Amino acid sequence: MATEWERLWPTKVHRARICLWRDLSMQQLEVIGKAQTGEELKRVLAELFSLTWAEIDQRSAILLELYYYTVLFCREQGFSDAQTSCLFSIIKETHEFCIETPLGNIEQCYNYFTELLLCHTVRRPPFSTDIFSLDQVPLITNYVLNTYFRHFKLYKYVFTSQNGYLWFAVLSYQRNGVRVRLDISLSYCGLSESKIQLKRNVSVEPGFDDSSSPREKEQATAVAEEAAEEDESPMAPLKNYIKAQLALEVSQLLSIVEEKLLASEHNFSSKLALLEEPSSTKKSHGGSKGKRK
Repeated sequence: MATEWERLWPTKVHRARICLWRDLSMQQLEVIGKAQTGEELKRVLAELFSLTWAEIDQRSAILLELYYYTVLFCREQGFSDAQTSCLFSIIKETHEFCIETPLGNIEQCYNYFTELLLCHTVRRPPFSTDIFSLDQVPLITNYVLNTYFRHFKLYKYVFTSQNGYLWFAVLSYQRNGVRVRLDISLSYCGLSESKIQLKRNVSVEPGFDDSSSPREKEQATAVAEEAAEEDESPMAPLKNYIKAQLALEVSQLLSIVEEKLLASEHNFSSKLALLEEPSSTKKSHGGSKGKRK
């Protein structure tokens, strides 16, 4: 199953590298330093990273909050421009590693974060440098754990792709005391169902006018709504096809499992028969000896 997930969502190999001035240059940090209020700082960050200044864009709003509080933490700790640039890039790289796959990779993300932090703590050119001191490492680690990794599932849910459908079928099959668990997954991407607004025009039948009773009007409305719900959506044929294919695969897997269970049962009975043969021969020999006496 693990190999199947890796095939569906292949992960990239990341190596920790020095990221000084990668995302925030000295000139950009000067502009950020001139921002005095929180609104000014958010506006500057939104302009630097082309984030939409709108409440409707959920991803941009969350990214803006992440960058904003990272800069505030650097200010509270009195970090230099180089330290601020490095920590900003470390958190940004960790976030990009997180959203590469919709699967759970919190351990890999934390390991990558620690490698990035270590790469900027130990002086070993050209592979690493001592931007942060040993006293600053636990402060940074606690901050990232209590902010980003505490809301790791939130970032994963918001920023990973949601334009596909994923079905899980977990089946439990039991035969002769042997319990078999089948985990089946079927996914496809694209063809997102468009939002179609159905106009339900309720036609007034003869005999129903404005003077009709409320009960009769409710019945007429219910009939019209049921007729509108019978209209199939554009995704209905595709969903029906996938369900049919999934049912076919499940039936084939069940037949294969049943055949394997029958084969294993046959092998087990044959081995048991071989084990019982020596005991029966010993009993027959013992009986013959007793008769001779």
